[in-house]
Amino acid sequence: MPKRKAEILRICEEEDVHFLRLQFIDIDGIIKNVEIPRSQFEKALDGEIMFDGSSIEGFTRIEESDMLLLPDLDTFGVFPWETEHGRVGRLICDIANPDASEFAGCPRTQLKKIVARAKKMGYTMMAGPEAEFFLFAGNGETGGGPSIHDKGGYFDLSPLDRGEEARRDITLVLEAMGFEVEAAHHEVAPGQHEIDFKYADAVTTADNVVTFRFVVKKVALMHGLHASFMPKPLAGLNGSGMHTHQSLFTLDGENAFWDPKAQWELSTVARQYIGGLLRHARAMVAVTNPLVNSYKRLVPGYEAPVNVAWSEKNRSPMVRVPARRGVGTRCEVRVPDPSANPYLALGVMLAAGLDGIEKGIDCGEPVNKNIFEMSQREKRRLKIVQLPANLEEALVFLEKDEVLKAAMGEHIFEHFLHNKRREWAEYIQVIHPWEQERYLDRY
Repeated sequence: MPKRKAEILRICEEEDVHFLRLQFIDIDGIIKNVEIPRSQFEKALDGEIMFDGSSIEGFTRIEESDMLLLPDLDTFGVFPWETEHGRVGRLICDIANPDASEFAGCPRTQLKKIVARAKKMGYTMMAGPEAEFFLFAGNGETGGGPSIHDKGGYFDLSPLDRGEEARRDITLVLEAMGFEVEAAHHEVAPGQHEIDFKYADAVTTADNVVTFRFVVKKVALMHGLHASFMPKPLAGLNGSGMHTHQSLFTLDGENAFWDPKAQWELSTVARQYIGGLLRHARAMVAVTNPLVNSYKRLVPGYEAPVNVAWSEKNRSPMVRVPARRGVGTRCEVRVPDPSANPYLALGVMLAAGLDGIEKGIDCGEPVNKNIFEMSQREKRRLKIVQLPANLEEALVFLEKDEVLKAAMGEHIFEHFLHNKRREWAEYIQVIHPWEQERYLDRY
């Protein structure tokens, strides 16, 4: 028996693990799982558990529905909470065809392909997300809209921050699952929180985001709260972003973004990577900001970026270069939100950056003035374009972007586009209360 498999079975025995969750994520970024009892653990570890893929959005047609769950044994963990049936473990899986061949609709597999492409170019992507979320009173199932559970603001403490205990428990659970949590605090809006964990390679980071979202929702429920990663749940308040810090390391462990002799100490690789992000930004947001609601966050006045530009000083452009240099040299892409499928989001960002390197796309001069305060004339002079105003506009840019289309793969691209176009069509057919209040009596 392979060492890792034997080790997992031993831990399950010692930790009284009675059930194992085989987790994966669909194209829309929704976490799915198949839960199996102890009698099936060995079969699962050998990659022999099948499920009906036709029931998952964007996976397979009904006539080719059987799919295999291939677990990544390095993702094994045991949830620290007890249940009446013992403890529960989990493994994150890749989706494969019944013959164990690669399935074109698996987002995790697709990210691995782009990571492999980066490796051929001599680079490894390192990424660290800052995923924000809201905690609301109740379980999220009652009518009347979300109820804010506190009046706290940025870095506030209890009694203003009533989510402090929930946030602390979330941190403890994450640490028990192997996370290195760097910071946890109340965010700007009432009921809004952020927990930051250490950067890692792209696939591990995407796995961590999946685990993070699950743990936040689970622990919130334990505290009688409802956690939401909806980008803009409340009008008039800041939305939730998932700012993603990223850099490339050479295969011998050096930060490829740092050049102590260059202007701003940014290497040519860094400038071209940022150039690629800017070149593909308006298509990229269809994936990093995939909901109708995402674009209600990307509006002026709430600290979210709306302009395609970069800066090494201020936070108003979509890409910022934090002050730290040396091994910590990186860029922060401020556009993504936490509703994004993390595998697809990291995949298109990496693909855009690699395209910038391959084509030598320089990022140009930084914009260190506050873009939010610039006139349209000044933005035109500096050739600063705006991000798409809505999901449909973003999808138009994505459909024309051959680099990102290739990064997603034909299967995922076609299903993603279909799902999102359907979502937009459903949205624009709804008559919203704002429209009735504004127009019903006036016209």
